[in-house]
Amino acid sequence: MDHVVPVSELRSYNQMLSEVQEGPHVVLTKNGYAKYVVTDYEEWQKMKATIDLFSELQNGVQSHKVEPSLSLDELKSHTKGS
Repeated sequence: MDHVVPVSELRSYNQMLSEVQEGPHVVLTKNGYAKYVVTDYEEWQKMKATIDLFSELQNGVQSHKVEPSLSLDELKSHTKGS
């Protein structure tokens, strides 16, 4: 579960950063509403890679809807010619 901290507590950012290492995310609030998320860099890289993968999958789904499909024989003939 995320750790929620008011942004005003950034004055003691060393303690907040140690909490990031202990858990997945620290949510910083401003005026009582979630505003920022602090996370471990490796975790951020994983999330970004996941988003990029889903974006590419969505591109494939959209392409499949627009472009005609190939039969297995058509695909084989296209790959032999390359």
